[in-house]
Amino acid sequence: MFKTNHLPSLKPVLIEKITLLKDKKTPEVELSNGPTKLLSENNAINFNESHNFWIEAYGCSANFSDMEMISGILKQEGFNPVSKPELADVNLIVTCSVKNSTEHKMINRIKSLAKLDKPLVIAGCLPAADERMVKSLSPYASLIGPDSIQSITEVTYSAMRYRPITKLKRTNQEKINLPKLRLNPVISIVQISTGCLSECTFCQTKLAKGNLKSFRTGQIINQIDSDISQGCKEIWLTSTDNGCYGLDIGTNIINLLKSCEQIDKYFKIRLGMLNPMYLKNLNKDITSIYSTSSKLFKFIHIPIQSGSESILRKMKRGNTVNSFIELIDKLKNGVPDITIATDIITGFPTETDKDFEDTLELIRYIEPDIVNSSKFSSRPGTMASRMVKVDDNTISKRSEILHKLVKRIAFKNSSKWQGWKGEILLDDVENGILKGRNDYYKSIALTEDPHQVLQENSEMENKYNQEKTLVNKKNYDRDLIQKKDSLYANPNIGKRLIVKVISHSNHTLNAVPLEIVE
Repeated sequence: MFKTNHLPSLKPVLIEKITLLKDKKTPEVELSNGPTKLLSENNAINFNESHNFWIEAYGCSANFSDMEMISGILKQEGFNPVSKPELADVNLIVTCSVKNSTEHKMINRIKSLAKLDKPLVIAGCLPAADERMVKSLSPYASLIGPDSIQSITEVTYSAMRYRPITKLKRTNQEKINLPKLRLNPVISIVQISTGCLSECTFCQTKLAKGNLKSFRTGQIINQIDSDISQGCKEIWLTSTDNGCYGLDIGTNIINLLKSCEQIDKYFKIRLGMLNPMYLKNLNKDITSIYSTSSKLFKFIHIPIQSGSESILRKMKRGNTVNSFIELIDKLKNGVPDITIATDIITGFPTETDKDFEDTLELIRYIEPDIVNSSKFSSRPGTMASRMVKVDDNTISKRSEILHKLVKRIAFKNSSKWQGWKGEILLDDVENGILKGRNDYYKSIALTEDPHQVLQENSEMENKYNQEKTLVNKKNYDRDLIQKKDSLYANPNIGKRLIVKVISHSNHTLNAVPLEIVE
């Protein structure tokens, strides 16, 4: 049912085949906005029976949240998830279009799914950003945008009837408190808004999702409270840009976090990406809530994109390097050891050697734990796509220099945690290895089997066979249904442990389990 990575051409049925089927007097089905598809008696669909579906998603956490909700709605309507697309009556893909390389991956995957000659639904940002291109890839597929997923049942049935329909317009409904098939029993991905207020010249996501639409705080709190009652302990607040949340409805992200604090249950909050241009007036408040909150992971993702003032203006980022540094300094002073993540685009149009050196200087100064580095990708419809490009070789060389710097800083920052002892929440299994997060959202892998530690505290775990959590490494990262099953079958997921860090890599700390907290 669930898949993250990897891809399998959706070719229209050949004219000769259509003619042959027509000669056999097969039923003809009219398409609402595409060519006619003929259904033989062998592949005609009985809509009185239950049906199987396969779904996969790519890109940001909001896309995976969409996948969970699409799956939950279909499950509620009687559809059953299956472990591979070949077994499905209908296939669905939630796409991403953030970069050229991502778009090429999506194109190849759509083509591969189409080769199966099964009904197909294409969701996510790609059809919303470039409807014509997606339709050219798959004339029999139905399309649904990021803000229309409540229509997924109608769209899926239309796809199964080979009457492709397109639902890309934003609805007035909020994507909150909808049925879900959750990927991880511990993690709840909660979308707090869609769209944004920015006009970044490089971003195609704005073309797909439009202007900001914040969801009501009360509805978000109801969703979080419900998910915690169902066993979730880690809440991911996600959106196109959390920094501008609420500015269209008279509130802001700080007020939302304060409301979350009022939920009197154990859980941790991972706050998603915040555009720094909307934090300039919240510096004091954001530092205060990070330093005082017992529920908020001491982790913040603030993308700067460039250390050059000239490039930031051309990007229309709405903030300056100095304002960014001021915010980071306040956070580090108020919350020692806070985990800082940022984004950098290398080779933005007109970027000079001096501009790039300014970026390196900024990274050396703030020493972020995580840098999501991307080579500039010219996206259709954006202002940056019409600007003077930087030579590809120059971009590659600069990217390599940046990567080397980032790796050195990451390793240095990780080394500070050597010997640390404290509590983690177990929230993942990777290649059979249990992993968790501490209060600073550091990824911590257990180097020893915690089973013996845990089973002393629970009779249920005496029956647990560790072998069931081990999966084939070659396929593990490609098949989320395997991962989902292993997470739900593992009774250790969701446990809180005291551990001690004994070694580290750039981004992962390795620890031994000491005792169970709950």
